This record gives sequence, C-alpha cells and structure tokens, in this order.
Amino acid sequence: MKKMLTVILLLALSCFLFSLHAQLRTVRGIVTTFDSISIINAEIKVRSTKNIVLTDTLGSFSVICNSKDKLKVSASGFYTQKVSLNDKIRFAAINLKLKPGEKNVEHAIGYGHISEKDKMYAVESLHTEEMHETHQYTDIYDMIKGRFAGVHVENNEIIIRGTNTLMGSSSALIVVDGVPSNSNILRSISPSQVKSINVIKDGGAAIYGSRGANGVVIIETKK
Repeated sequence: MKKMLTVILLLALSCFLFSLHAQLRTVRGIVTTFDSISIINAEIKVRSTKNIVLTDTLGSFSVICNSKDKLKVSASGFYTQKVSLNDKIRFAAINLKLKPGEKNVEHAIGYGHISEKDKMYAVESLHTEEMHETHQYTDIYDMIKGRFAGVHVENNEIIIRGTNTLMGSSSALIVVDGVPSNSNILRSISPSQVKSINVIKDGGAAIYGSRGANGVVIIETKK
C-alpha cells in the first residue's frame, strides 16, 4: 500500500513538474533608445521568477518566463518601462525614453548604458510635461525656438548649426512618431498634441543614413 502511494505521489509530482516546465519559455529581445542606439547593461526583471538579466554590448537579452508574464526594464537616466508578454511573443523590441536634462545623459554614459562613442550624438530633449502652458505657442517651430542650443528656424526649416550640408539643403530630418516626414507636417500638429521633442546632432547621419546628415528632430505626439 505504501509503495503504491509512493508511486502515485511520484507520478503526481512528475505531472506537476512537466506542467510547470511546459509553461516556461525563452523570450529574446533588444533594448534601445532613439529607436536604434543600443542600451548596454539595462536591467531586465521577470515578474514571475524575479530573475534579473542585463543586456549585452549589443543591447540584446534572453530570459526564461511564463507563457504570460511581465518584464520590467530599467537603466539609469531612462524612464523605466513595463512590458506585458503573451504566449505568442518570442522577441521583444523595447525602446527606452531618455529622461530630459543633461544630468540624465551623463548618467546614461557614466553607468555604461551608452558607449562613449555615442556621446557625439549630442541628444537634447524637451518634454511638454516640463512646460506649464503649451497653448502659448503658435506651432512646433515656436516651441523649438530658443529651447535647443544651436538650433534655429529659417523659412519653415529647422537648422542645426555645425552639421553637414548635402545637396544644398541644411534642413534637419523630421521624424514624427517614428516616421520620417516633410517639415510641412509640423504646421498641422498642435503644440498641445506634442509629448516630446528630441534633437540629435551630427551623429544622426549614422542612425538615419544620409537623410540625417544635417541632424534629426524626433517628435513624439500624445496617443
């Protein structure tokens, strides 16, 4: 009787462990900022297991998690982001937002999250949550004037001083919600719709190719 009970318990335990193992899976991913700059040593915490892994020099990571789980992604100088996973997700591309302010850029570089060579991107940020009254601006051009060092507006074009000039144009590349756009689109976006404006100088050419040789203005709207 005892032997039979032992066998039943072992079978029950085996079924439980098999079921638990069947729920676990491997999810791979990458952590970046400004869509393409890899973040090194970003912390990935799995909610179910409490395990923590760090991204490698390419911003890549791999974690073991449940079929439905959550990841908490954090790095000094960046806003922490929580990512919900379902059983269909096998790869997660996570783009952390850099917090505004020069100190946060220094943290991002000082803690090794962005390599020193990426410092030349000279990222400057403006979040509308820092501004008390967006309605006082007539358009996005008005918001940008005087807010970013070395950036000015000429004939409805945003010019970033010190950047290269290709084919006679000095206009910076405009990217709205991840989509490269014509500068004319800025007239159709109300300042109250803007969530953040980020300016990447010089190094934008390495990220966006020749189109970004004159610098890049990245605008994120409220969704």
